[in-house]
Amino acid sequence: HRSHQYHKRNLKQAAIIMTNPKDDLFAGLELQNVDESFQKDKDILLAAVQQNGWALEYADESLKKDKDVVLAAVKQNVWTLGNAYEAFKKDKDVVLAAVQQNGLVLHYADKLLKKDKDVVLAAVQQDGRALQYADKSLKKDKDVVLAAVQNIKEESSCMFP
Repeated sequence: HRSHQYHKRNLKQAAIIMTNPKDDLFAGLELQNVDESFQKDKDILLAAVQQNGWALEYADESLKKDKDVVLAAVKQNVWTLGNAYEAFKKDKDVVLAAVQQNGLVLHYADKLLKKDKDVVLAAVQQDGRALQYADKSLKKDKDVVLAAVQNIKEESSCMFP
């Protein structure tokens, strides 16, 4: 009887994750309170990180290495890239998804991607201040520098965690 209640409570918490509104500041973070089996469930984890990218922190290690999950987390909150496995900081798709939303997360990208013109151009087109994180070779590239100069954001738009 007691284990049935425990399971029922965990199912209820998992259902909350799946249905929580995205504008809830703590949406998705219920993942920390559910049974480990749900932290290993990709559907539940995807629902959680789509509401709050920081929910990735409470995922099972195997899912922290899942590109779909990390991409969903980064698309919801670009700053989760900073806590992602190093392999994702080298993954052009993941880094592009992040810098297209906030160029300043170029800071977390692997040094090879800081030399990648496509990635750096996407970052500086979103926020010219991202040029500071680019490789020095691209700081001499006219296209990159022009895009950066044309897209300078105000200091107040920087939202480091």
